[in-house]
Amino acid sequence: MARIDGVQQADAGTKVKLVYWFMRKGMAKMTGRAAAGGRSGIEPIEIWAHQPKPLSGMGKFQQAVRSANTVDERLKNLVELKGAQMIGCEFCVDLGSQICRNSGLSDDELLALPRYRQSDLFTEREMLALDYAVAVMHTPVDAGDELFARMKEHFSDEQLVELTALLTVVNLDRFNAAFGIGSAGFSEGMVCVPPDRPAANPALARIA
Repeated sequence: MARIDGVQQADAGTKVKLVYWFMRKGMAKMTGRAAAGGRSGIEPIEIWAHQPKPLSGMGKFQQAVRSANTVDERLKNLVELKGAQMIGCEFCVDLGSQICRNSGLSDDELLALPRYRQSDLFTEREMLALDYAVAVMHTPVDAGDELFARMKEHFSDEQLVELTALLTVVNLDRFNAAFGIGSAGFSEGMVCVPPDRPAANPALARIA
């Protein structure tokens, strides 16, 4: 349970209600299934809704970053899920695991993601991008010249900006972690990448 209550549908203004509608529609498209146990599936947005103007700005920023299409979806999904895992956002690893699965990643690939360098399921290019994700998500940022030089051998300037902007968006997941927003159950009964911090919900780290 989150540390504060979100703004419920009945108490939301017209614009926020419209955001809720679009978010529920988008979640259904990305995940292919509903949140479990009657949960709304948009808990972070309901908490953001206490401040409608930042909610709107955050949404526009995310939409702009996610509209870029120079990097393939599989790689972006992997990078985003890895970043969420590092932050320890339960909501995000639950959601991200189902998005990755719904877009074609296997359970074995999801289980291998925390130790991707020890797996043969990812290409060298994917592992390099994951190295970059780890470096950018580290506090302080640890993307040194040598790593960046290797990235430039495999990614164009446009792709580097897209990936880095995506990781900037992933940092917004700290909002969810700070408020203790738990999983919505999108991956309930299936494989879910565990967050780096101990999960409040043990089901996140197992195959049910």
